[in-house]
Amino acid sequence: QVQLVESGGGLVQPGGSLRLSCVASGFTFDYYAIGWFRQAPGKEREAVSCISRSEGRTYYADSVKGRFTISRDNAKNTVYLQMNSLKPEDTAVYYCAKERSYGSACHPWGYDYWGQGTQVTVSS
Repeated sequence: QVQLVESGGGLVQPGGSLRLSCVASGFTFDYYAIGWFRQAPGKEREAVSCISRSEGRTYYADSVKGRFTISRDNAKNTVYLQMNSLKPEDTAVYYCAKERSYGSACHPWGYDYWGQGTQVTVSS
């Protein structure tokens, strides 16, 4: 069955860095875009970044442009999210998800299978 497992979250001070990993199984990994999404308490789930299946195209939310970098290693069925210059407003549960169908927009409704999430807390 389709599975996505996130790791790498934790507590970090403002200005610090974290690298999240998402390991996928149960589907042909390099056929699908993968996205990172986040949900803070009391807020809707929002897109952070998505990467196309061939790594040719990436999308970043305005709030993370220039600070976060998405990448994928198709040989390892893994997508990474490097997060630098973290801010308290980046605090959320971060989820990775599989694209529903080719060309889906980087939005929660365009993704159908989700991991369990990893908590990122940015605080001094």
